Amino acid sequence: MDSIQLTFVSLLSRVTGNQGDSEDGQTMIEYGLIIALISIVAILTLTTVGENVKDVFNSTGSKLHS
Repeated sequence: MDSIQLTFVSLLSRVTGNQGDSEDGQTMIEYGLIIALISIVAILTLTTVGENVKDVFNSTGSKLHS
């Protein structure tokens, strides 16, 4: 009876893709943290670049206006 249960559990884990790997959740959290860090860096970079571009356009506009 035990071998039948082990076979059934083995087949079920293969079908569902769950092989008892407890690191799946940990890996997803790590990916989430990496994405959050990249997003923060991108937002800060774009904010700084946006301010610089705005200053260049304002400077150019004032030179053209005068």
